[in-house]
Amino acid sequence: MRSVKTGTWVRNELEIQRSRFITTLAHVSTEDEARLFIDEIRAEFPDATHNCSAFVVKPDDLNEIGHSNDDGEPSGTAGPPMLDVFLREELVNVAAVVTRYFGGTLLGAGGLIRAYSSSVSEALQHAQIVEIKKLSRFELDVPHSYAGRIEADLRGRGFTITDVRYHQVATITCAVEVERIDELKSLVAELSAGEVMPREISPTSIELDATQ
Repeated sequence: MRSVKTGTWVRNELEIQRSRFITTLAHVSTEDEARLFIDEIRAEFPDATHNCSAFVVKPDDLNEIGHSNDDGEPSGTAGPPMLDVFLREELVNVAAVVTRYFGGTLLGAGGLIRAYSSSVSEALQHAQIVEIKKLSRFELDVPHSYAGRIEADLRGRGFTITDVRYHQVATITCAVEVERIDELKSLVAELSAGEVMPREISPTSIELDATQ
């Protein structure tokens, strides 16, 4: 599953036949967040001829939700081409508003479709695309005497340590791919002589650079 990096906010402008197409692109996590973003951009450009929009979000363990709005452009010439760019690139959790200031030259249906599609495609070129990887999370309660060694060994084997807390014992939180859960349990049992048993907690996700 691919997205734009969390925190992404991109603005890019094209001029096509004297019309200005200002694209604002952002990472969004929910449908409500996407609609709030769109409303904010509309409020920023209240005098624009059109503020066309599209978004795709994927709530955890639910189907993708996609939506587009032509905002007064001929039906199907603005919002759907923008949405098609996201779908073609297999992106989720992303929203865009293309703000148009009409320049006096009619583009026709084909010209509008190309203009709105190109606007979103070019904005995406300025955004970091990431691969979203779902991981299980485990906590390990480890005696202080060898917590550092276990943490170092886990990191050395490529496990992702997301948190370490020190109280009566050290609690190490580790994110792990599903296919490596048995490896984690075996490694921890070996390192602790069977004293430590990983316990599964809520899942998480990480973002990996999709260009690597």
